[in-house]
Amino acid sequence: TGIGKCVAMDLARRNARTILACRSRERGQAAVEEIRAATGNPEVVLRLLDTASLASVRAFASAVLREESRLDVLVNNAGVTGLPFAITSEGLEQTFATNYLGPFLLTNLLLG
Repeated sequence: TGIGKCVAMDLARRNARTILACRSRERGQAAVEEIRAATGNPEVVLRLLDTASLASVRAFASAVLREESRLDVLVNNAGVTGLPFAITSEGLEQTFATNYLGPFLLTNLLLG
């Protein structure tokens, strides 16, 4: 939703292979279908990613490196605010993990 969906829409309009990295399979697939329909670009795909989980970040990065021949642009757009204090299963504060640690790890794992 929001800025991330607008960026994905613009990239798809430019005929870019566009990977939507989403926590929710249902919401992500709905966005994929909407973007494909609006742009005519069949190369819009969904991959599940929860940046609050470093295990999820590692699995996502591993799959991208294994399945994609190249990665030209990475847009780290995920973020949360206003959540009650919570600790992830990995012992990290949820907001900090989601907004900073996850995207930082993802970027570093995807660098050539």
